[in-house]
Amino acid sequence: MTDDLRKAVEAVLPSVRADLDALIRIPSISADPGSAEVMRQSAETVANLFRAVGSPDVQILDDLEGGQPAVVAHYPAPPGQPTIVLYAHHDVQPTGDPDGWTSPPFEPTVRGGRLYGRGSSDDKAGIAVHLAALRAFDGKPPIGVTVFIEGEEEIGSPTLGPFLERHKDKIAGDVIVIADSGNYDVGIPTLTTSLRGLVDVYVEVRTLNHGVHSGQYGGAAPDALTALARILATLHDEDGNVAIEGLVTAKTPEVEYPEDRFRAESALADGVQLIGSGTLAERLWAKPTASVLALDTTRVADASNTLIPVARAKVSVRLAPGDDALRARKILAEHLANHAPWGAQVTVREGDAGEPFALEASGPAYDAMRAAFREGFGVDSVEMGMGGSIPFIAAYSANFPNAEILCVSAGADPDTRAHGLDESLLLADFEKAAISEALLLAKLAR
Repeated sequence: MTDDLRKAVEAVLPSVRADLDALIRIPSISADPGSAEVMRQSAETVANLFRAVGSPDVQILDDLEGGQPAVVAHYPAPPGQPTIVLYAHHDVQPTGDPDGWTSPPFEPTVRGGRLYGRGSSDDKAGIAVHLAALRAFDGKPPIGVTVFIEGEEEIGSPTLGPFLERHKDKIAGDVIVIADSGNYDVGIPTLTTSLRGLVDVYVEVRTLNHGVHSGQYGGAAPDALTALARILATLHDEDGNVAIEGLVTAKTPEVEYPEDRFRAESALADGVQLIGSGTLAERLWAKPTASVLALDTTRVADASNTLIPVARAKVSVRLAPGDDALRARKILAEHLANHAPWGAQVTVREGDAGEPFALEASGPAYDAMRAAFREGFGVDSVEMGMGGSIPFIAAYSANFPNAEILCVSAGADPDTRAHGLDESLLLADFEKAAISEALLLAKLAR
């Protein structure tokens, strides 16, 4: 079976690669307010791909105000067989400065065995892996398959709750494969067993009713940017540990992350020290983090000798598994408000919230996935946490508590640079991931 399926996947890979290239060329940036037409084009393209591989029931679901179009494709289960849900998302992050890319972000380019382009790994590779597995079975998988391709993961899945309330029956399954994680290292298949949650807030600090001359009033009247800087400095202690009281720390992961590898993969500048305490795996996967993502203030080019009356920042906190997002967001807001210096006026507006999650990596589907990985990659899989967040996982688990959830990579490795410049996909591991998924479908057949 393994050899036949491997050959079947290898036979369809050229067409799948061509389709992945076509998907990368669509700038499906869900965060762009003007992206509605492009997001619809992206969803239509995805829907047509699964229609072409034999799904008798493909729908584009875009009936929620403010939501982005999602695609659901069904392959009915043969009698007595389970149903697996295959998840990915077709929206992508903004590109940042296009001039910072070695090749254009929406022009797929292969260099050194890697496919470069925005969405090449996060997460249009996930769509392509599912497509390859289904094509290997000529659109007739041995078990029931529901493909669910979300359209707003990169903006925190803001309409996910209402979506599940309305369409829960369309994405029910016994097992779900989330193809939106990463591998521990090149050639090492990985099961992600914990994910941090995410909350963010917008903090505004006001110290003056309007700007005033820094020479006449500076020294007695505080400026808003300095007050904001002092508030933001309270997010960490001197060692860089998060200093927001009340946030949860999870169990220390068993797998380690070598410091030299982390320094290379994180693009840390020469001489910069690591922050926090504990093992790197603990800091990255089991502890909360706090980051200042953006500032609204006077640009350096526009600066004058004026005390700034108001300044704003976006603050993000990643939550350890076991924490509660809404509770943590409230704690963050209170921390910022309570650390205002000099009586500065502080207003905190709550932003997004995504729950952390820990997976129980046991059960028949996990056994089947480990066996499929062993045959597809030629080595045993490992388990690790992930510092990023996938809001869909906690929401799906809450709605389908008996489903086994497998969070895996579609070929992303530590040098993928998801969300960054020169995002890429390691094509050798992409092929192995496609073979492994096809094997999983076969192994789950009763």
